Amino acid sequence: MHKILIVFGTRPEAIKMAPVVHELKKYSKLVVSRVCVTGQHREMLDQVLNLFEIEPDYDLHAMRENQTLFDITVEGLRKLEDVLRKEKPDIILVQGDTTTTFIASLAAYYLKIRIGHVEAGLRTKDKFNPFPEEINRRLADCLADLYFAPTVRAKDNLLREGIDKERIFVTGNTVVDALLMTVERQKDERIQRKFEKKFLSDYGISLDNRKLILVTGHRRESFGKGFEDICKGLKKIAQSNNGLQIIYPVHLNPNVQKPVRRILGELGNIYLIEPLDYFSFVWLMNKSYLILTDSGGIQEEAPSLGKPVLVMRKTTERPEGIEAGVAKLVGTDNERIFSETMRLLANERLYKSMSKRLNPYGDGHAAKRIVKIILEKLLNAQPTN
Repeated sequence: MHKILIVFGTRPEAIKMAPVVHELKKYSKLVVSRVCVTGQHREMLDQVLNLFEIEPDYDLHAMRENQTLFDITVEGLRKLEDVLRKEKPDIILVQGDTTTTFIASLAAYYLKIRIGHVEAGLRTKDKFNPFPEEINRRLADCLADLYFAPTVRAKDNLLREGIDKERIFVTGNTVVDALLMTVERQKDERIQRKFEKKFLSDYGISLDNRKLILVTGHRRESFGKGFEDICKGLKKIAQSNNGLQIIYPVHLNPNVQKPVRRILGELGNIYLIEPLDYFSFVWLMNKSYLILTDSGGIQEEAPSLGKPVLVMRKTTERPEGIEAGVAKLVGTDNERIFSETMRLLANERLYKSMSKRLNPYGDGHAAKRIVKIILEKLLNAQPTN
């Protein structure tokens, strides 16, 4: 029987791979599927594993305090070698652009194991933005055998780089699958009341009829001045809109924590809270009026919820949302962040044009397409579900 090993290590990867893991389980009579996590993120990864009820077959526990890219790469690569030699999979599946994605692809290549890359083909063409994700993704694509491109643009990027078109499949993005699965579970009014009580009791936040802005920020390339400027923009927004609520789940990295708490910590209408589990975060996204973020995944998720996104990055490898008019690139310039936010708050016509429920990244069926392709094209099996 053919064997598939799914490898991931961070919260975003886990979210996006969860639908694939569950879809593969439907075909347990045709293929053996195993899950290996590197633990590149620990606590945040475990939350997603629990939410989607995924029990890893291997947990490499690679995360270390104050870890560097060198630490993750060296330790993760060595531990992955042991797993791959033991399992001898016919193919490994990796996702996106993390260091785990790159080292898993490299380890598989060294052992001549085929590689399927979920979310292949995204590009900014700037190797330091996002850092190190842009190069991680490109290197994984250099090594892959099957390419699951989320959009036609991603496929075109791969074609321009000389990848054989017969190995590229446009599937949509699995993050939309995961989001819609989660939203469906939150429709119960009891869950709504539970979250409202939670935010009031845990954070002193009363989610009333005031407009809510949700903020996330963690990009490595913005450390230093970039985060200082982002925080200055948020401060100006808060001071200019006393009736506004701004909720910022602050990433645990000290390079994020220090400037955020120093610049924003004393503002009464900005709530700096710990990172949320995915289930809670999806609920908060749905409650928000608009979202300011540097996250790639949120750029892909928010359009399905009808939430405009201001992207606080210099570049994005996900331009489809900008072209569709549901997102806007504002960089880390504090004046631009402030002015574009104020425009959305004041201009109802602009807001409505950006809040249309049009998601260029997927329709919620990406995992089914990916698994079908693997079974039909790679394993020569015919799915029956």
